[in-house]
Amino acid sequence: MKGTRQAEILQIISEQEVETQEQLLEELKKRGIFSTQATISRDIKELRLVKELSAAGNYRYAVSVQKNSYNEAGRLRNIFKEGVTSFEMAQNIIVVKTMPGLASAACAALDGMGIDTMLGSLAGDDTAILVMRSSEAAEALCDEIHKMMR
Repeated sequence: MKGTRQAEILQIISEQEVETQEQLLEELKKRGIFSTQATISRDIKELRLVKELSAAGNYRYAVSVQKNSYNEAGRLRNIFKEGVTSFEMAQNIIVVKTMPGLASAACAALDGMGIDTMLGSLAGDDTAILVMRSSEAAEALCDEIHKMMR
């Protein structure tokens, strides 16, 4: 029921401008889904809906563009900061040492940062290898890693 209701909410806000929770409740009712304002409020929070300014100048519900990337990037940066024990550059390759089991998390954090100069990463249990486009790019990323670890 919850999944159906939330899917319907996303469908409704994609088809029309919904300004209030009451409007949303009415639209759901028209589609045969009966709910309470408190439930809709929880759904809005779980779906991470935000109010944005529409072309008509009204505020309407919309799916947050940053709904996952911001939260995940922050969490992954914290994991990176807490899990990395050392790193060293060898030409265009950076070897990152982590606490046991955290190399994948460190790579996920770096991959999630969208670093254009990083060609890829490979993680083992406590060691990650980052392949950079150039030695200069590796040096620049090492500087960033050093800043992140402070």
